[in-house]
Amino acid sequence: MRQVASYAALGIGGVWGVLPAHAGRQTEELLSDSVRTALSAAVSEAAPPEPVLEKESDRQAYAQWLSASGLKLMKWLPQAIERQEFLQTLWYESRRAGLSLSLVLGLIETESGFRKYAISSAGARGYMQVMPFWTRTLGHGDRGSLFHMQTNLRFGCVILRYLLDKERGDVFFGLGRYNGSRGQAVYPNAVTTAQRRWLQGID
Repeated sequence: MRQVASYAALGIGGVWGVLPAHAGRQTEELLSDSVRTALSAAVSEAAPPEPVLEKESDRQAYAQWLSASGLKLMKWLPQAIERQEFLQTLWYESRRAGLSLSLVLGLIETESGFRKYAISSAGARGYMQVMPFWTRTLGHGDRGSLFHMQTNLRFGCVILRYLLDKERGDVFFGLGRYNGSRGQAVYPNAVTTAQRRWLQGID
């Protein structure tokens, strides 16, 4: 009942519908106090998703990336303002976590098809299909916040960075761990195939 009420408050259901996604069941792991503290700080640190680019060449590269990515994203996000806000936020959160822009875009395409309110059969939520237990482990426990764009991208990028580091930079195993299918090729291959469609020189 509480879940239905939270969906209603977010505008999910009725006219919007609850859109399914195909994320796997990521496993909740025991974290050491130091890791939990570091990850909690990473997801809670407040900062506006505004790129600070001092060099003109960097500003031009960012503008080109924004334009090219925006054209590709049109079929999923037809509203120009929504696309702009999404890409600006994705840039900020990817860069903040030290992740490849194309990798994050490929992951989102694979996980949710860029659907803000996507919910998988395992209960993962939003663009990056974050499992709700992460809000309890690292934050305030409000699973509904995972339908907020910046919150979802921040959690997703921080978690992906953590899992890649845990796998010593191995993208295949890091992606598998993110999806809850470590060691299986289907998901990492799908993400890296999608990633190639988003790859640009600025990546």
